[in-house]
Amino acid sequence: MPLPRHPVLPAPPPAYDEPEPPISRSPRPRTGTAGRGRRPGEDPLTEHFDAAAAPVPRDPHAFIAGLPKAELHVHHVGSASPRIVSELAARHPDSKVPTDPEALADYFTFTDFAHFIEVYLSVVDLIRTPEDVRLLTYEVARDLARQQVRYAELTITPYSSVRRGIDERAFMAAIEDARKAAEAEFGTVLRWCFDIPGEAGLEAAEVTARLATDDAVRPEGLVSFGLGGPEIGVPRPQFKPYFDRAIAAGLHSVPHAGETTGPQTVWDALTYLGAERIGHGTSSAQDAKLLAHLAEHRIPLEVCPTSNIATRAVATLDEHPIREFVRAGVLVTINSDDPPMFGTDLNNEYAVAARLLDLDERGLAELAKNAVGASFLDGAGKTRIREEIDAYTARWLAP
Repeated sequence: MPLPRHPVLPAPPPAYDEPEPPISRSPRPRTGTAGRGRRPGEDPLTEHFDAAAAPVPRDPHAFIAGLPKAELHVHHVGSASPRIVSELAARHPDSKVPTDPEALADYFTFTDFAHFIEVYLSVVDLIRTPEDVRLLTYEVARDLARQQVRYAELTITPYSSVRRGIDERAFMAAIEDARKAAEAEFGTVLRWCFDIPGEAGLEAAEVTARLATDDAVRPEGLVSFGLGGPEIGVPRPQFKPYFDRAIAAGLHSVPHAGETTGPQTVWDALTYLGAERIGHGTSSAQDAKLLAHLAEHRIPLEVCPTSNIATRAVATLDEHPIREFVRAGVLVTINSDDPPMFGTDLNNEYAVAARLLDLDERGLAELAKNAVGASFLDGAGKTRIREEIDAYTARWLAP
């Protein structure tokens, strides 16, 4: 089937109720698709940050709650709300995942990245039937809509479900049915990134590449190809043949890199995997040449602040390198990664960014437009969301 790399957005969705509260807990080198034509230092967000023109709004949450957004780095299973996780756990009582939503707060407290992967995979094991897949996907879209997310590229790991016995065609049908229903009912457009679970090795890479490139199987909403999971002991160059196949099939390259390893992993993702965006890229701040390269080629970073703290990739929020990224002129997008598992959501991540970058409402609006620009929407779709962001901000700031 033809690959629709440039989805068309529907009319903006209506306002929805507030989202389910998150679990309360302390806290190839080539130019990408985003912001073409700008040079380092010309990014509006950089200008807002450097100028410090206005203080952070007294209540950034109120502004952020209604701000139209795009989400570029959010995982399918990792977006299961406590309500959905508990429902799935009740369906499959042999799982060790708690059925009590309150108990999930302790269960989703991680000692390190390896522990996070262990817990994450236990939730993956709850997705056992096409009905589970459809329920999860639809409910993720509902939560995104409640946060005024107009467009999201949801990272899905089909290998994990297929190897657990879900028929691959039934899996694709389930996510597509949920996507179409969510767009019709909520107005939120979903597109898929199929990612390789790095810890599962080259077998997983082969299966994922086949599912992503076989016209008889791949879903209509697929736009990109990624690589997730642990980085330590999982070198990026070995996945080059699979990314080459995906890119040749028209997919965009968006691997995770530099989250729990050094900047060389980011270089490898650029050199061997043709990365157009970098998932996390946290350690890029350790390499001035890398930052300059990312800025010059307008290769965005998908930054997920709270996730980096929860997995111990960064010690504290105040030590997060997002400031260095912005000062270097790197295009930064804000994302939620696995929000319920980290006791957060996209709105909260914008509030965190507002504090770390001293952004007022206009700065937050520019941050939201960064994600739109870095997305795989066509020009008309990007323009539509940007205009909506500008109109919303103008109304908010009107006397």
